[in-house]
Amino acid sequence: MKILVLNCGSSSIKFQLWDMQQHTCNACGIAEKVGLKGSFVKLEKPNGDKVRFEGEIIDHQTGIEYILGILTSTKHGSLASLDDLDAVGHRVAHGGEHFKGSAFIDQFALDEIEKCSELAPLHNPANLKGIKAMMQLIPGIRQVAVFDTAFHQTMPEHAYMYAIPYSLYNKYRIRRYGFHGTSHWYISKEACRLLNVPIGKQKIITCHLGNGASMCAIEGGKSIDTSMGFTPVEGLIMGTRTGDLDIGVVNFIMDKEELGLSSLNTVFNKQSGMLGITGVSSDMREIEYAAYTEKNERALLGLKMYFYRIKKYIGSYAAALGGLDILIFSGGIGENGPGTRAAICEKLEFLGIKIDPSKNDNLRGKEMLISTGDSRVKVVVMPTNEELVIAEDTLQIVSALNETVIKN
Repeated sequence: MKILVLNCGSSSIKFQLWDMQQHTCNACGIAEKVGLKGSFVKLEKPNGDKVRFEGEIIDHQTGIEYILGILTSTKHGSLASLDDLDAVGHRVAHGGEHFKGSAFIDQFALDEIEKCSELAPLHNPANLKGIKAMMQLIPGIRQVAVFDTAFHQTMPEHAYMYAIPYSLYNKYRIRRYGFHGTSHWYISKEACRLLNVPIGKQKIITCHLGNGASMCAIEGGKSIDTSMGFTPVEGLIMGTRTGDLDIGVVNFIMDKEELGLSSLNTVFNKQSGMLGITGVSSDMREIEYAAYTEKNERALLGLKMYFYRIKKYIGSYAAALGGLDILIFSGGIGENGPGTRAAICEKLEFLGIKIDPSKNDNLRGKEMLISTGDSRVKVVVMPTNEELVIAEDTLQIVSALNETVIKN
């Protein structure tokens, strides 16, 4: 079965074409600057060759049509025709409380995803554009939605509720939802495979550290707590997001700077985090260069804050789990930042965390056990693959539909 995975952002469309019979990714790429000047599509082939296509992409439907044209082209394509495409899997940011797993996209699911747009106004509308574009371009193609929030729907009420009037929860469903669920599930499952242990018996903390970052406490293969909340702003310090913040600061800044809600949203989502602290960049590589080579004090402060926040979450989640068996690092920073991993694990020996510098120091982008032989907690680096999770869930749901049709 050939499955196209789409991840539609406000001005971008990430895509991967998976052959699930061979379990291979036959093409991947991104359409950037959708609806803006200078738009283009980048394609990476299985042999590593990269091709860039310039062209005006006025909207998501145009962008997806462009992508489909590339995938079926004689020179660059991986499909003989669109008839060879069996299904489409979409990354959808928010599934609210309704979706506790991935779902086949029918009219009911489409309506429910639409309702969740007010919970994720920057993400769900773009995800919907991708779904509706495919409906127009390949009528009848089977589509599946895979939700960032679904994995965290196993959190207990005492973990996901906020201490606000309960009536506001009843009225607006204001609660912690969490995100990066596909990543947290994948890396926890794959780490247990690497270690040859049953996930159902493990107490795990996963650290998805990228420009957006979150952590998850996983017990018996289920999420019991996560750092992101009602929106992706809560939790860890991120590239441009504040992470945890006293609500009083919000009121104070609004008053002193005379800012409206839209401007304040920009401050906390796009001008804060490591960029706001350091004044250097939101890119950890540039911040580390400024801190360690140029001795930039604000860059050094930013790194200390970043590491400290993650340490606190590890400690709190170990307490929530009642112990810890596996600590996992993933995401662009987690997979490629040996210095970050070392700094986070420093002084956590009391939890049973000890990493081996000979394994950690030069490890980038590969799965490996990096803890010492006598470490009570297994520390693992595990590259994430959210697109594969989407493809696998799409395969499972579409295959089940096919079996139902055959039986009937």
